[in-house]
Amino acid sequence: MGTRLRIIRTGGSLLVAAALLVSGCSSDSGSSPSNSPEFALPTQTPKELKPYYDQKLSWRGCGVPGFQCASMKAPLDYEKPQKGDIKLAVARKKATGPGKRLGSLMVNPGGPGGSAIEYLQSYAAIGYPEPVRAQYDMVAVDPRGVARSEPVVCLDGKAMDAYTETDTTPDDQTETDLLVTAYKKFSQGCEQKSGKVLPHVSTVAAARDMDVLREVLGDKKLQYVGASYGTFLGATYASLYPSRTGRLVLDGAMDPSLPARRMNLEQTAGFETAFQSFAEDCVRRKDCPLGTDSPQAAGKRLKEFFRALDKQPIPTGMGRKLGESLATTGVIAAMYDEAAWPQLRDGLATAIEDKDGAGLLFLADSYYERDGDGKYANLMFANAAVNCLDLPPAFKSPDEVKKALPEFEKASPVFGEGLAWASLSCAYWPVRATGEPHPIHAKGAAPMVVVGTTRDPATPYKWAEALANQLDTGSLLTYDGDGHTAYGRGSDCVDSTINRYLLEGTEPADGKRC
Repeated sequence: MGTRLRIIRTGGSLLVAAALLVSGCSSDSGSSPSNSPEFALPTQTPKELKPYYDQKLSWRGCGVPGFQCASMKAPLDYEKPQKGDIKLAVARKKATGPGKRLGSLMVNPGGPGGSAIEYLQSYAAIGYPEPVRAQYDMVAVDPRGVARSEPVVCLDGKAMDAYTETDTTPDDQTETDLLVTAYKKFSQGCEQKSGKVLPHVSTVAAARDMDVLREVLGDKKLQYVGASYGTFLGATYASLYPSRTGRLVLDGAMDPSLPARRMNLEQTAGFETAFQSFAEDCVRRKDCPLGTDSPQAAGKRLKEFFRALDKQPIPTGMGRKLGESLATTGVIAAMYDEAAWPQLRDGLATAIEDKDGAGLLFLADSYYERDGDGKYANLMFANAAVNCLDLPPAFKSPDEVKKALPEFEKASPVFGEGLAWASLSCAYWPVRATGEPHPIHAKGAAPMVVVGTTRDPATPYKWAEALANQLDTGSLLTYDGDGHTAYGRGSDCVDSTINRYLLEGTEPADGKRC
């Protein structure tokens, strides 16, 4: 879950795939390597792919001072290059220092669906530590189907508004049917508007695109920082091209061995952990809109507030009402970064006490990347396209969701019901899932750093532990803190450790804590 809120500087991963939220893992079409438990591609470039690896990029100005942009070609289908090309948007900012240049540092903020170029231009190439930017060309490619790279399109703004407002805690058969209809309409819209690209937006295909870019940039090894879902993208690259890995940082790690249902359940528990941390902070304040009794009581009051909105949405002063689904999304959005907690307290206070939902609606709109004119970025479209292709659906029918509700509500009394129903969306996807859950070992890869935050809502800490254990050359760096991801979020210990690795190749001792 990830790159929605502008206050969330370091990206994220969308791991639930739904009207309410987000999603998680990947493959390519047909005979994709991802159908195997793990697959390393030949070190020699196949003849039919050489034109892509030999292409020259024509760099031009981006309209953003200091940045250059280009368009790169890749096969739409790597297994059948004769099907034609897909154009991918690339951007870079050259190393700023006069000293030794270490090559290119590719970045990805997660999602899936987050724009790597936006992340590069708005944060990474100006906000990463100066020594890193001085010695690396900072580079990003929007993954296929994302933002500037032939984006997946599903619904117009008005239809997307209706979709995000759909009740994801149905109380009866009529409401269940309405939710299923919403999922079907969303999927049908994606097929109608983007049917050509939908089978080809997998994580494996995106990782293969990264290797083409690595070669085109003239780098022998890939140097990479991936956040959240970007960790799965980086680990997938390492499994495909272990001999071409350089220094890879996987921050806010995902566990690729988990099936969709287990992934969604564990993420649900992650949001509960993050909310309890928020609630502990809130109840210590006299003005906490959820009371000052206890974090558990605060959770009960929030759930009661959600139920009240389910029955009677409140005005926002913007021609739209705040119902349960949008309010839940707004709260979840603020879990990604503790810097958003004051904003969440204010939004809850005005909603609960003044019956004004504007603050929570703003948080929800930021999460969905909806602008003031009612237009949505393609984040949620690309997110669904990748995730529903990557893994078989968590649930295949409403009956399966109903049976799982007790387990999800146990994982999170506050969010469990909504997140369980959100996990149903991929059941109606128009393209068959081609990936399977599998551990990634990346045997033969260079040492990699896996970063986990102990109270991360979107990528629970246990996932970082799991990925570090799976990777043959992974070392775990732990940040004891709140929010999603760790690099560049205020910990000198984390930043200096990662900087040393990127600049000197010195990996931290496995198990280092900050």
